[in-house]
Amino acid sequence: MPEEMGLPELTVMAFDFGTRRIGVAVGNTLTQVGQPLKTVSETSSDASFKVIEGLLREWQPNRLVVGLPYHPDGAEHDMSAKARRFGNQLHGRFQLPVDWVDERYTSAVLEGDPNMRDNLDAQSAALILEQYFLEKNWMS
Repeated sequence: MPEEMGLPELTVMAFDFGTRRIGVAVGNTLTQVGQPLKTVSETSSDASFKVIEGLLREWQPNRLVVGLPYHPDGAEHDMSAKARRFGNQLHGRFQLPVDWVDERYTSAVLEGDPNMRDNLDAQSAALILEQYFLEKNWMS
């Protein structure tokens, strides 16, 4: 993205959206490493957005990334629309740009690693963020 090429560092927050839990991670364009932050598991959408608002206030990201789930063949499914709606709500509530990343294989990668099971959703968000950095090719 040409307008960002001149900036030394952007903070990016990523979300692995689920109907019961939302994984959250943060990173920056300098290190390009995703740091798992938190799994939001509030009982209502409003409560979840309050927790997210606190994280946004704390970390001050320049942009947000939401993982979009797809079937293995690339087709969208029910969760794709729900994740897209969540990202649109983030943009509407917090006025930050939202990018999307194909998250087809993030949970599968992590579920195979016994060290990652404890904080799976936040770890998934970190992988989504690192995939975003790879796709955007921030180093060039």
